[in-house]
Amino acid sequence: MPEKNGTSSRLLTLLSLLQARRDWPGSTLAERLDVTPRTVRRDVDRLRALGYPVQAFKGPDGGYRLDAGSDLPPLLFDDDQAVALAVALQLATTSGAGIGEAAARALTTVRQVMPARLRHRVDAVQVTPVTPGAGPEVGPGVLVALTAAIRAREVVRFDYAAGGQAASVPGTGEPGPALGSDTFRPPRRAEPHHLVTRNGRWYLVGFDLDRADWRTYRCDRITPRTPNGPRFTPRELPGGDLATFVNGVFRGSPAGADTWPCTGTVELGLPADRVAPFAHDGVVEPLGPDRCRLTLGAWSWVGIAAAVARYDTDVLAVSPPALADAFRTLSARFASAASVAAAPAGAGPDGSDRP
Repeated sequence: MPEKNGTSSRLLTLLSLLQARRDWPGSTLAERLDVTPRTVRRDVDRLRALGYPVQAFKGPDGGYRLDAGSDLPPLLFDDDQAVALAVALQLATTSGAGIGEAAARALTTVRQVMPARLRHRVDAVQVTPVTPGAGPEVGPGVLVALTAAIRAREVVRFDYAAGGQAASVPGTGEPGPALGSDTFRPPRRAEPHHLVTRNGRWYLVGFDLDRADWRTYRCDRITPRTPNGPRFTPRELPGGDLATFVNGVFRGSPAGADTWPCTGTVELGLPADRVAPFAHDGVVEPLGPDRCRLTLGAWSWVGIAAAVARYDTDVLAVSPPALADAFRTLSARFASAASVAAAPAGAGPDGSDRP
């Protein structure tokens, strides 16, 4: 088999593969690198000579693993890894994880130890995030503590605070009615399952032991308590899919089902390709060159009607009747708003003089 890759580039790729998972059969490495098994053995010897503790293991095919430890030499990056690292560290400022300054310092440190060729390539990748995180940042220590509990399968105990708001809307972790600032609810106990990000916020998905139900908690409002609780056996997430569950929770759907409480359909006097880019999770079906069917979901029927109004076109059909009622409600509100805007100064809402 011809050896297509240069030795230096191949060694970087081999090191990257060994870091990606624990055990690699020799034949699989040879296939991934497009070289012979004998070349893989020589490359492993080269890595060992550079100080990387690559161990061979026995088995049907035999293979290699990179032992973990504190004696690893500085990590090496190929071109694609360097660019990926630069982009990731620049985007970290909008992650909401409270690591913006640390990410900038990390990028500077990594840049200093890179060869000039890679350093120039990293410098050329300038990412300017224009959408900052939507909420308060989460301290890295909180994320580390929650992640450790998830991996160890240990119950977490934490205070759940709100700056001027109740702890959460049941099932979502979203703010509730206003309370005094720095209000604390009794400590929560939950089996942590996943950390997720949504619209610039970090959330913990877990099973609340006191409420015997699944919950999502905003991580910026969590103050972990130590020590953690006992170990637990993970429960099956409702629906079995994390993204479906989380999206369903924020849509107010029972058990995290991936549906909105209200779903309606309209026919619009626009071609499908003009509607689809703005439909988000709606379904667009073409009905002709200048007509399409749009199915949308929302928290309320009025919410669907308002979303349809932004398309600035004729609505040719509406279903179900509840959505038609919502259009009538909006029509009355908009007509009232128009009359107020057109009324002379000092006039009442109906155009007459105020008393």
